[in-house]
Amino acid sequence: MYELAISVDLRDELSERELDELRRHLGIGPRPERLSIVTGFPFVTENESGDPVVEDDPRPLPAGRGAAWRVGGVLCSALADRAHLPRRGWALTSRQEIHPDEFGQVGELLRWLAARAHGTHTSAEGAVSLGCLRSYEDLVPEALQVVNARVVWPTDQGFAGHALSGQNT
Repeated sequence: MYELAISVDLRDELSERELDELRRHLGIGPRPERLSIVTGFPFVTENESGDPVVEDDPRPLPAGRGAAWRVGGVLCSALADRAHLPRRGWALTSRQEIHPDEFGQVGELLRWLAARAHGTHTSAEGAVSLGCLRSYEDLVPEALQVVNARVVWPTDQGFAGHALSGQNT
Protein backbone atom coordinates (compact mmCIF):
# COMPACT_ATOMS: atom_id res chain seq x y z
CA MET A 1 0.00 0.00 0.00
CA TYR A 2 1.25 3.48 -0.88
CA GLU A 3 0.45 7.03 0.11
CA LEU A 4 -0.32 9.11 -2.97
CA ALA A 5 -0.24 12.86 -2.39
CA ILE A 6 -1.24 15.05 -5.33
CA SER A 7 -0.91 18.81 -5.16
CA VAL A 8 -1.27 20.64 -8.46
CA ASP A 9 -2.66 23.85 -9.92
CA LEU A 10 -4.56 23.34 -13.17
CA ARG A 11 -4.99 25.92 -15.91
CA ASP A 12 -8.35 27.66 -16.20
CA GLU A 13 -9.25 26.09 -19.56
CA LEU A 14 -11.09 23.06 -18.16
CA SER A 15 -14.58 22.52 -19.54
CA GLU A 16 -17.59 21.98 -17.27
CA ARG A 17 -17.71 18.34 -18.43
CA GLU A 18 -14.05 17.84 -17.45
CA LEU A 19 -14.61 19.54 -14.10
CA ASP A 20 -17.64 17.33 -13.42
CA GLU A 21 -15.65 14.17 -14.13
CA LEU A 22 -12.68 15.42 -12.10
CA ARG A 23 -14.98 16.13 -9.16
CA ARG A 24 -16.32 12.58 -9.47
CA HIS A 25 -12.80 11.14 -9.35
CA LEU A 26 -12.09 13.19 -6.24
CA GLY A 27 -15.26 11.88 -4.59
CA ILE A 28 -16.90 15.33 -4.49
CA GLY A 29 -19.42 15.01 -7.30
CA PRO A 30 -21.84 12.63 -9.01
CA ARG A 31 -20.84 10.38 -11.91
CA PRO A 32 -21.22 12.14 -15.26
CA GLU A 33 -23.01 10.43 -18.13
CA ARG A 34 -19.87 10.19 -20.26
CA LEU A 35 -16.29 9.57 -19.12
CA SER A 36 -13.32 11.08 -20.95
CA ILE A 37 -10.47 11.30 -18.40
CA VAL A 38 -10.20 7.63 -17.43
CA THR A 39 -12.57 5.63 -19.60
CA GLY A 40 -11.90 1.98 -18.82
CA PHE A 41 -12.29 0.19 -15.50
CA PRO A 42 -12.06 -3.47 -16.52
CA PHE A 43 -12.18 -6.33 -14.05
CA VAL A 44 -12.57 -10.06 -14.56
CA THR A 45 -15.39 -12.11 -13.07
CA GLU A 46 -16.76 -15.56 -13.81
CA ASN A 47 -20.09 -16.31 -15.46
CA GLU A 48 -22.39 -19.17 -14.42
CA SER A 49 -20.25 -21.63 -16.41
CA GLY A 50 -17.06 -20.55 -14.66
CA ASP A 51 -15.71 -18.80 -17.76
CA PRO A 52 -13.88 -15.49 -17.28
CA VAL A 53 -15.85 -12.41 -18.28
CA VAL A 54 -14.37 -8.90 -18.50
CA GLU A 55 -16.72 -6.26 -17.11
CA ASP A 56 -16.42 -2.51 -16.70
CA ASP A 57 -17.11 -0.80 -13.38
CA PRO A 58 -16.33 2.93 -13.56
CA ARG A 59 -15.37 4.23 -10.13
CA PRO A 60 -13.76 7.35 -8.76
CA LEU A 61 -10.01 6.97 -8.34
CA PRO A 62 -8.57 9.19 -5.59
CA ALA A 63 -11.86 9.45 -3.70
CA GLY A 64 -11.07 7.96 -0.29
CA ARG A 65 -12.36 9.71 2.82
CA GLY A 66 -11.70 9.27 6.50
CA ALA A 67 -8.94 7.51 8.40
CA ALA A 68 -6.26 5.83 6.29
CA TRP A 69 -5.94 2.07 6.64
CA ARG A 70 -2.13 1.67 6.37
CA VAL A 71 -0.39 5.02 5.78
CA GLY A 72 -1.85 6.86 8.76
CA GLY A 73 -3.58 10.21 8.78
CA VAL A 74 -6.67 11.16 6.80
CA LEU A 75 -7.65 10.45 3.21
CA CYS A 76 -9.15 13.48 1.48
CA SER A 77 -9.51 15.34 -1.82
CA ALA A 78 -10.39 18.92 -2.68
CA LEU A 79 -10.74 21.09 -5.76
CA ALA A 80 -10.80 24.88 -5.36
CA ASP A 81 -11.38 27.63 -7.88
CA ARG A 82 -8.43 30.05 -8.19
CA ALA A 83 -10.50 32.72 -10.01
CA HIS A 84 -9.69 35.33 -7.37
CA LEU A 85 -5.92 34.71 -7.55
CA PRO A 86 -3.38 36.07 -10.08
CA ARG A 87 -2.77 32.57 -11.48
CA ARG A 88 -6.30 31.55 -12.42
CA GLY A 89 -7.50 27.99 -12.75
CA TRP A 90 -8.08 25.22 -10.24
CA ALA A 91 -6.15 24.03 -7.19
CA LEU A 92 -6.30 20.27 -6.59
CA THR A 93 -5.10 18.39 -3.54
CA SER A 94 -5.62 14.72 -2.79
CA ARG A 95 -4.11 12.36 -0.22
CA GLN A 96 -4.97 8.72 -0.79
CA GLU A 97 -3.92 5.15 -0.21
CA ILE A 98 -3.21 3.31 -3.43
CA HIS A 99 -2.45 -0.33 -4.19
CA PRO A 100 -0.04 -1.19 -7.02
CA ASP A 101 -2.95 -2.78 -8.90
CA GLU A 102 -4.35 0.74 -9.31
CA PHE A 103 -1.19 2.27 -10.83
CA GLY A 104 -2.44 1.87 -14.41
CA GLN A 105 -5.72 3.71 -13.96
CA VAL A 106 -4.30 6.29 -11.58
CA GLY A 107 -1.51 6.79 -14.11
CA GLU A 108 -4.13 7.73 -16.72
CA LEU A 109 -5.52 10.36 -14.37
CA LEU A 110 -2.03 11.65 -13.54
CA ARG A 111 -1.16 12.02 -17.24
CA TRP A 112 -4.41 13.93 -17.78
CA LEU A 113 -3.60 16.25 -14.86
CA ALA A 114 -0.04 16.81 -16.08
CA ALA A 115 -1.29 17.88 -19.51
CA ARG A 116 -3.42 20.55 -17.82
CA ALA A 117 -1.04 21.59 -15.03
CA HIS A 118 -0.02 25.20 -14.70
CA GLY A 119 3.48 25.89 -16.00
CA THR A 120 4.83 26.40 -12.47
CA HIS A 121 4.76 22.59 -12.06
CA THR A 122 6.98 21.98 -15.11
CA SER A 123 10.77 21.89 -14.82
CA ALA A 124 13.16 23.22 -17.46
CA GLU A 125 13.61 19.60 -18.62
CA GLY A 126 9.84 19.18 -19.13
CA ALA A 127 9.02 17.04 -16.09
CA VAL A 128 5.65 17.88 -14.54
CA SER A 129 5.68 17.45 -10.75
CA LEU A 130 2.31 16.40 -9.38
CA GLY A 131 3.13 15.38 -5.82
CA CYS A 132 4.74 12.40 -4.19
CA LEU A 133 4.39 8.70 -3.49
CA ARG A 134 5.48 6.81 -0.38
CA SER A 135 5.32 3.17 0.59
CA TYR A 136 3.54 2.81 3.93
CA GLU A 137 6.80 1.32 5.25
CA ASP A 138 8.92 4.34 4.28
CA LEU A 139 9.27 7.60 6.14
CA VAL A 140 10.27 9.76 3.18
CA PRO A 141 8.15 10.17 0.04
CA GLU A 142 9.55 10.32 -3.49
CA ALA A 143 8.62 12.84 -6.17
CA LEU A 144 5.90 11.78 -8.57
CA GLN A 145 6.38 13.20 -12.06
CA VAL A 146 5.07 12.89 -15.59
CA VAL A 147 7.69 13.16 -18.34
CA ASN A 148 6.78 13.02 -22.02
CA ALA A 149 3.23 11.87 -21.13
CA ARG A 150 4.57 8.96 -19.04
CA VAL A 151 4.25 8.63 -15.29
CA VAL A 152 7.65 8.13 -13.71
CA TRP A 153 6.84 5.98 -10.71
CA PRO A 154 9.61 6.00 -8.08
CA THR A 155 11.94 3.02 -8.58
CA ASP A 156 12.39 1.74 -5.03
CA GLN A 157 12.14 -1.99 -4.24
CA GLY A 158 8.36 -1.90 -4.00
CA PHE A 159 7.98 -0.59 -7.53
CA ALA A 160 10.86 -2.46 -9.14
CA GLY A 161 9.23 -5.78 -8.33
CA HIS A 162 5.75 -4.84 -9.54
CA ALA A 163 4.64 -5.76 -13.04
CA LEU A 164 3.02 -2.38 -13.75
CA SER A 165 6.12 -0.39 -12.86
CA GLY A 166 7.84 -1.32 -16.11
CA GLN A 167 4.93 -0.04 -18.16
CA ASN A 168 5.52 3.60 -17.18
CA THR A 169 1.82 4.28 -17.23
